[in-house]
Amino acid sequence: MPFHAPLTNHHADGTLCPADHKHTSSGKPLHADCPGRSYTQAVCSCGSWEMKQRGKGYVNECRKRHLAGHAQGPKVALRDLLRLDAP
Repeated sequence: MPFHAPLTNHHADGTLCPADHKHTSSGKPLHADCPGRSYTQAVCSCGSWEMKQRGKGYVNECRKRHLAGHAQGPKVALRDLLRLDAP
């Protein structure tokens, strides 16, 4: 089963900002009823990773990096961690 970590935007009070609320790159609202994006969060379905930051691009980059680690599989990731390239 593939893992997923969807991005969600949140208001300053912690409530979810609906997907149809558009924002500028700095998080200012373009929707009349939206107070603006305060932070973006991603939670992986693996249960051991989550991130919450103000920068949506940074959260997305880290999310992609984390999900790519799942794609490698545990054997490859473990092998890379244990590799001994001693001269």
